[in-house]
Amino acid sequence: MSHVIVVGLSHHTAPVEVRERIALSPEAYAGALERLKASAEVKESVVLSTCNRTELFAVTESYHGGSVVLESALRALDEASPVAAGARRAVIEDAHLYRLEGAAAARHLFRVATSLDALVVGEPQVLGQVKDAFRIAGEQAAIGPVLDRLFRQGLEVGKRVRTETEIGAYAVSVSYAAVELARKIFGPLEGHSALIIGAGETGELTMKHLKNAGVGTVWVANRTAAAAEALAESLGGRPIGLDRMEPALAEVDIVIAQTGASEPVLRRATVERAMKERRGRPLFLIDIAVPRDIEAGCGAVYNVFLYDIDDLGRVVAGNRERRAAEAERALEIVNEEVARFTRWFEGLDAVPTVVALRERFEAVRRDETEHTLAKLAHLSERDKKLVEQFGTTLVNKLLHGPTAQLRHLGGGERSVALASAVRYLFRLDEAGAEKERGAPERGAAEDEPRDGTDA
Repeated sequence: MSHVIVVGLSHHTAPVEVRERIALSPEAYAGALERLKASAEVKESVVLSTCNRTELFAVTESYHGGSVVLESALRALDEASPVAAGARRAVIEDAHLYRLEGAAAARHLFRVATSLDALVVGEPQVLGQVKDAFRIAGEQAAIGPVLDRLFRQGLEVGKRVRTETEIGAYAVSVSYAAVELARKIFGPLEGHSALIIGAGETGELTMKHLKNAGVGTVWVANRTAAAAEALAESLGGRPIGLDRMEPALAEVDIVIAQTGASEPVLRRATVERAMKERRGRPLFLIDIAVPRDIEAGCGAVYNVFLYDIDDLGRVVAGNRERRAAEAERALEIVNEEVARFTRWFEGLDAVPTVVALRERFEAVRRDETEHTLAKLAHLSERDKKLVEQFGTTLVNKLLHGPTAQLRHLGGGERSVALASAVRYLFRLDEAGAEKERGAPERGAAEDEPRDGTDA
């Protein structure tokens, strides 16, 4: 029987100076996959590399194939990455690497796809990265029935968790928390404008999130004109001097301050004058500077909403608790899906596939026999038994060749491919799931048209 293996390292096991040495861009996946395909031991492979992880998923003919995967992967990285091979291997230690097999490998992929294994739980980008890795492996003809099933199911699990839980609904970074609060004040952010004071990294990131959320006009105020112009250009906004802040306050709805000044750059008196010009329209002030840029008294002005870095931190802490609760539900979904994949994978062995195929045909025979005999109530008991015997004989003869071939193949790549095809064509996994739930198996009445009619 083939083995599903994942070998890799991530932010859990390796610092950034190690991860950056083996990281691959999506453009480099093809070369790494070609190297993996060159190994006779590796039957299927997918490469996934992000800022937080580099992992190689593979199907091998033996459990010991994991070491082959790792060695092939390192050679692939030597060829695909400009970093010298010796320098790369020098920083990788056994303690950095993990290797998972079977159900553990499936669980790992599902945790990655659902962002449960991410640096920030609930982060939405990783599902797209998994999808890209799967697509590229398909384009390189590096995947077969096992990884095709595993990754398709992984993408389904990721979407299911997004649909059935709120794991991504609560902001767990200062930047996202600011956007979440802005939505609570203004509702949809389309058509609103914002001012950023200073050119700090967190402030810039917050403004980018606001832009992505729909904020339109952006103003950038900074002590240095060149810095204001550069940031304004990156944000698609317009630069102004610090002396133009007060007129801007009468126009914008959201203000982000992060100058690094030793004294507040925005005083209560300035805000009060601006609010008179605004005629009561709310103003949201986000102060993420330490020392603070906005005088605390500004928050006491009517319809002014002021949050400093500690306020945002408390929002983030509360949201982390909410996400943790959602993560528990997401983990339940992952475990359900791992069990489903394991049942499918174990079914690729010839014996359970033959048993499931026979049960499927027997269910159809039983349904069709009952349906036919119901129309032939005038038959004698002897004739009814002949009808039943005819159905049994027909099923046995139809299945003899396919089941003998499956048993004859034993294990190996061809056996896995054929068993997978049989299970898909005859929907054996669906029937098995219904049987476990106690639901009646779908027979001919639900699967196939009767009396020669088209579905």
